[in-house]
Amino acid sequence: MKTCPICQQAYADTVEFCARDGAHLGAGVREERECPYCAERILKKARVCKHCGRDVEPLAEADAPAQAALPAPPARTDEPPAAQPQPSMLIARPSPAAARIPQFGMMPEPPRKLKPLLIAVAVPVLIVAVVVLLNPIDGLKYVWVPPGTFMMGCSPGDNECYDFEKPPHQVAITDGYWLGQTEVTVGVYKRFAGATARPMPAEPSLDGRPLNPGWGDDAMPMVDVTWDDAQAYCRWAGGRLPTEAEWEYAARAGSAAAQYSGLDEIAWYADNSGRQGFDSQTIWRKGSQADYEKRLNENGNGMHEASQKRANGLGLFDMLGNVWEWVNDWWDPDDYSNSPAQDPSGPTGGTERILRGGSWAARPRDLRVSLRSRRHPGSRDFDLGFRCGGDMDLPR
Repeated sequence: MKTCPICQQAYADTVEFCARDGAHLGAGVREERECPYCAERILKKARVCKHCGRDVEPLAEADAPAQAALPAPPARTDEPPAAQPQPSMLIARPSPAAARIPQFGMMPEPPRKLKPLLIAVAVPVLIVAVVVLLNPIDGLKYVWVPPGTFMMGCSPGDNECYDFEKPPHQVAITDGYWLGQTEVTVGVYKRFAGATARPMPAEPSLDGRPLNPGWGDDAMPMVDVTWDDAQAYCRWAGGRLPTEAEWEYAARAGSAAAQYSGLDEIAWYADNSGRQGFDSQTIWRKGSQADYEKRLNENGNGMHEASQKRANGLGLFDMLGNVWEWVNDWWDPDDYSNSPAQDPSGPTGGTERILRGGSWAARPRDLRVSLRSRRHPGSRDFDLGFRCGGDMDLPR
């Protein structure tokens, strides 16, 4: 067993970094200081207080090695449209030179004229400043995901991987992008449906038990949507569905592990999404799928409101569990054997689209960042949802 030198949390010997504060479990205690605003303990080199969110001047050591710079969200256009005397400045795509940063790093200077939420969070590589902006079209928050390189596919030491998660392979994401901080919720989908005269699908149910009666809980993730429904929403909101590579890169947030923390802490899944504890592995192994769903129904399992569990290192909620998420790519079980090393977008065609992340009805084996699933793009189900992303123009 290892113990975090900062928070004293215990971890298995295979874990290298603390999920709470990013401390290296094999290293000594990191140098800290007191935040001048809230008096909480922060890293000596921190630029943003992780407790109060205020900018703080870093106290750098003379012999400290320079850290790689994390590209801030792309520069804004300086000239506003003539028809708008006081417009919001819009984000433009970053230059290719700035985009090709091979790892997460420290944001050298948080944006000064933003109204987004700036959160200091720990990832297993370095501390990053997370930039979150509100999309005025759909009313959801979006997180800036910087470019970088990661190992896609079966995680080291993960013995639960299927063959279609292999081989693990290095992928470079050469352009930063925005990704929804949460899955698209019922409330904002109603806004989309009203604006586009698109009907709401039938409310979700499990064996006749409503999971969100009359779509009454606007904070629940939107489900029972087809791939085309999801893509249409994302385009209306100014984005698109993420590629499979973009989804996994953001879900990992710098971590090589199969799960970015303990499942009960980060995800709603079969064992914790009902009225009582649920031994999904045993029930699945001993019975049929019909019996499994019957037991889920009897236990009152279902989806939960978005962002109730702990976020990952980029501040993204429910990347594992709650509802499966449509991504852009077509399904090919052998795709990883010849996938491009830069910005893969999947096969050019197929009969099924990929789903990622697992759901409230899934067993622990299906709650891993490398797991791939698929459905016909016209499918609807009580645990099929989505989140949007891409190169979006978001006002500051």
